[in-house]
Amino acid sequence: MSKELLTMSAQALKAAYQTGALSPVEVCSSLLDHIEKHDQALNAWCLIDRDTTLQWARDSEQRYQDGKADGLLDGIPVAVKDVFLTPMWPTVKGSKTIDPDATLNKRSPAVAALERHGYVPLGKTTTPEFGWKGITDSPLCGPTNNPWNPARTAGGSSGGSSAAVSAGMAPLALGTDAGGSIRIPAGFCGIVGHKPTFSEVPHWPASPFGTLAHAGPMTRTVADAALMMNVLCEADARDSLAAPRRHIDYVAALNQPMKGLNIAMSTTLGYVDVDPEIEKAFKDAAKVFEDLGATVTEADPGFSNPLAAFSHLFYSGAANAMRDLGDRQRSLMDPALVEVASKAEKLTMLDYLGAMNERMAVSERMAVFHTKYDLLITPTLPIEAFDTDREVPVDWPSTRWPTWTPFTYPFNLTGQPALSVPMGLNSNGLPMALQIIGARFDDARVLAAGHAFEQAKPFTDLPPLLQE
Repeated sequence: MSKELLTMSAQALKAAYQTGALSPVEVCSSLLDHIEKHDQALNAWCLIDRDTTLQWARDSEQRYQDGKADGLLDGIPVAVKDVFLTPMWPTVKGSKTIDPDATLNKRSPAVAALERHGYVPLGKTTTPEFGWKGITDSPLCGPTNNPWNPARTAGGSSGGSSAAVSAGMAPLALGTDAGGSIRIPAGFCGIVGHKPTFSEVPHWPASPFGTLAHAGPMTRTVADAALMMNVLCEADARDSLAAPRRHIDYVAALNQPMKGLNIAMSTTLGYVDVDPEIEKAFKDAAKVFEDLGATVTEADPGFSNPLAAFSHLFYSGAANAMRDLGDRQRSLMDPALVEVASKAEKLTMLDYLGAMNERMAVSERMAVFHTKYDLLITPTLPIEAFDTDREVPVDWPSTRWPTWTPFTYPFNLTGQPALSVPMGLNSNGLPMALQIIGARFDDARVLAAGHAFEQAKPFTDLPPLLQE
């Protein structure tokens, strides 16, 4: 099978379907063969059902042949993180504690929207148990590895989706992000990941992580992320927190000029130690925006590290996810998840309210910051992908994952849109990534900035398994 087919964008696939140059069955068969050949090394998928996928592909192919193709994604294969409900496949969230049959015949809003637009479901991708950490391993599925070096982590919690897109196994994937879980694996695996403004993409059932949690696209190009946003933002009455629909065409908005924008660049947010190679790549990325006509100013937002507040809220969410599980079920779970949830159960209401106060203070500071600056750019991650099946790097001073991803979780507290785009490879051949953050509901500008950067500095490198 050709490398070109495996790395085609969704937009290119759609155009090829319309001309008859490719068919959904041909594409999905090739992807499934590629998954069968390479996923043993990566473990990106927890469920592949070839017969069902090819039936959906045949249905799409027939629509094209009848001149009745419909929807923005008709025939486009999509990898679905195993936290999204799919009617024909169980959703077990990397856990041995969930009854698979009880999850059938239900659709998450994102899945329902994809169905309306004719997608082809490729399978379910791996997640840590209940999506609780920034790497992807679980008692049920084991670790998910990085396509650039399978000895390294793919990141998490959307690590399966990220590894699948990076490895040419899927052009599009669904992810979720409550502390960086789209942007971390996107950064480690060299793909595009967008955490939309909270409430922009309807989500149901409500996440146990509450208003920290966002659903969004993971793709190879920013244009494909924008295309997915056009689908995922459709209304769904089941999400009572969803914002009123604004019906923005994110694809049409991609070509906004960068000229005249005021962009703040923060290498450290005022408190982060950054790998020197990543720091250099980030400063080079900032120059790209200057060349595009933006005014780029070094400026920290001015908040102190909100790790404690985030940890209280996030781990309380983990405890919430486990509140009805007894000792026997907990004995089947990731011991580290049980540990953090047990600690969170001891927090008081005042601890929670104090964390919420800090959350509101950071949100207010960022809202004011964006009255001066249109965008904020930072590195996505301060370190390269580390050894797989570890929560933190070797000799790391802390035992918990948020300590090595300090650029991501602040913007779950604030609910802002944040996009990760590749900015090259380091000397170890591992991806480095740029994060672009905008004011709440300014997703269109964030995506336009990512698109402009991507066009000016294309990331064309491919993981080794796509170079064979």
